[in-house]
Amino acid sequence: MGSGRTGAVLTPTRGPRAPALCTVPPRKQGPRCVLLGLHCVYGDRSPADSPGTVESPGHAGPTSGRGPQAGAPLSYLAAAPRPPARQLLVGASPLAAGALPVRGAVPAAMAVQVPLWHHYLQALRSRAASRAQEHQRAEDVVLTLLERAHALDPRFLVDYSRDLEAFQFALRSSEGPLDVEVPLWVDAEALVIEEVGAAEAGGGLGCCRLGLPQEAAGLERWKAGDVFEASLEGSARSCGHIVPSKVLRVLKDLLVAAVVYCKHHRLIAPGSLSVDSLREEQLGLSLRVSSGWRTLHFNVVPVVRRRLRVPALEGARLVPGFPEGALRGIARQEAALVPASAELWRVSTDYLLTRLLGALGSLPGHRLDSLSILDRVNHESWRDGGRSPGLTFSHLKMVLLWAAALFPAPEDWAELQGAVYRPLVVLLCCLATKNLPHFLHPEWNLLQDPGLDLGALYQRVERFASQPEAALRIHATHLGRSPPPRVGSGLRALLQLPAGEPAYWATAYFDVLLDKFQAFNIRDEQRVSAMQSVFLKTKALGAEDR
Repeated sequence: MGSGRTGAVLTPTRGPRAPALCTVPPRKQGPRCVLLGLHCVYGDRSPADSPGTVESPGHAGPTSGRGPQAGAPLSYLAAAPRPPARQLLVGASPLAAGALPVRGAVPAAMAVQVPLWHHYLQALRSRAASRAQEHQRAEDVVLTLLERAHALDPRFLVDYSRDLEAFQFALRSSEGPLDVEVPLWVDAEALVIEEVGAAEAGGGLGCCRLGLPQEAAGLERWKAGDVFEASLEGSARSCGHIVPSKVLRVLKDLLVAAVVYCKHHRLIAPGSLSVDSLREEQLGLSLRVSSGWRTLHFNVVPVVRRRLRVPALEGARLVPGFPEGALRGIARQEAALVPASAELWRVSTDYLLTRLLGALGSLPGHRLDSLSILDRVNHESWRDGGRSPGLTFSHLKMVLLWAAALFPAPEDWAELQGAVYRPLVVLLCCLATKNLPHFLHPEWNLLQDPGLDLGALYQRVERFASQPEAALRIHATHLGRSPPPRVGSGLRALLQLPAGEPAYWATAYFDVLLDKFQAFNIRDEQRVSAMQSVFLKTKALGAEDR
């Protein structure tokens, strides 16, 4: 009930409630899906085998889990490389000389460098198929463990609808932890959401307690002492709370037992993992699984799925940059409550954000390619091959979503280099202002991690934006002299304008930034006029180079 899943077997579409009873059919071994063209289809396990539907007592009809809609885009994994986009040959930037912008194009030197961007993208794509296979093998091991855990304790369900996670994994080069959600079999709509203040939340976003109502019909299994803590003070609404730390402890014990059982019965390959690889962390369980020569790091997280209102998806603000039909479907999805501390839960919108990312993949252009390139550059250059702390794939995904909303025109994404510069100028602005707003909750700042050296990060990102060629050279044939820097002094002052005046967070302002980097190639008269107005305003404020 309430987890939005069909018991332990969850389908690629979501439903409002989970059944009271659930069973787990035996899983077929082998890869879970085969990628053909632009769509994902099941291989040796048909959709009917994988999801299934279960009729529950007292529930009028089958329910289903969540997952990508039919034909969800997985173009990044397509075997055939995307043909190069049309190259735009243009003249020097008028703003760089202090003149008003005119309809024209970008420097000829920029067109000469376009093949270098495509070489870099093709190198990333050449690794995508093998990475997807490694991910599927490792994920099958994790799902096998979770099936055994469910058999031991049916309060913990198994989520098979993970095609979106595979799609997202194929986009990234970084080796950060991969979340695996474990839905709890609970009627989430019956739980009492007790919001807490900012001081008690310790800076967490959307933190709350999950209370059991006094008349907790059907929730008796969650009153067990291994996951429940009774309230010391009498409350008219709840008799106690489901405690995240206790839930994590129970799940860890189940997974330890599952590892031992599966190894003993040879359900997982020898050497793929051991009990020692399972670590309990504050907000999840860390599990490392060997898949071929690569070891993948999974973060196993218990979740309570509940329908929550997301105002950002209800308005028309996003329609210009996203497929309208996809937004309506995403707005009806459930959000997840995940552990935020030993006592508190928090709202996680990761699934909704990944659905938005998938919606962008259905549009023509290089939106997802720009994310893949920036993630690779971030991993190799800005984070020294992953050895230094810094931006994560989640940060870059958020930046791309903002860029898609700020640059809704198809011509913004038609050419690869220009497509990369759209999220790049948004990222530079966020680093300069030390504020990356959450796409669905703009009041949340995602750059508050004390471990982030925003000043150093800004320098590295600006260096790449000014002279990207050095970071894009992947072998000796790409060696050569780099063009001069694209921008001079005064850029950082211009980037900081939205901090004092939020009205600058608009397309016209970012168009000025694109022109600073010689990446503005739009000929729409209204848009050029709007950019000219912002440019004159910035000159009057003394933010433009003299």
